Amino acid sequence: MRSLFYSFLGYFLTPAGLVVMGALDSSMIFFLPLGIDVVVILLAARKPELFWLYAVLAAAGSTAGAGLTFWIGRKVGQVGLSRFIRASTLKRVERSVGESAAVSVAALAIIPPPFPFTAFVLTSGALGAPAWTFLTTLTGVRMLRFGVEAALSAYYGRGILAWMQSRTFTVTVGALIVLALVGTVASGAALAGSLRKERRSKRG
Repeated sequence: MRSLFYSFLGYFLTPAGLVVMGALDSSMIFFLPLGIDVVVILLAARKPELFWLYAVLAAAGSTAGAGLTFWIGRKVGQVGLSRFIRASTLKRVERSVGESAAVSVAALAIIPPPFPFTAFVLTSGALGAPAWTFLTTLTGVRMLRFGVEAALSAYYGRGILAWMQSRTFTVTVGALIVLALVGTVASGAALAGSLRKERRSKRG
């Protein structure tokens, strides 16, 4: 199972891979709860002297992915949100998002899953939240989140690396891989279905 882990996430355990993981983590398709956090923790544990760099790269990738999601929300508008977000979630998100809530909503980037952050980003774009304020705040909050994680991992690195050799780690990794595959397929299928409906409505 450990070899499967490195074949699945091995690419992401590099500086470039960390940026890609950060972008995917903020996208509408890829689904791996705490995936970016796990990569930051593992990289910082392996090379404690570079913990600050991993925090910066993770925040940069995360902001890039969120920026794309924000732009998609701006393009689809409020009317198109229902094609991408479940009705129950959309009502809750719309109550929290508005032009004056850009900073507070972006600050929610510090909250880990299962908080539906991607839905908030998409809705913020659709409802016209100021992009510069939103993304700047998001970057700062992500830097704080990943910086704390990386610093703690650098300090407790030996313990983390020892845990990676345990059976608990193997079981946890297996569960994450299954969750990522199932979630990504389901998210991709839902997005593809939404896009098909949108094309049909435009043709009709």
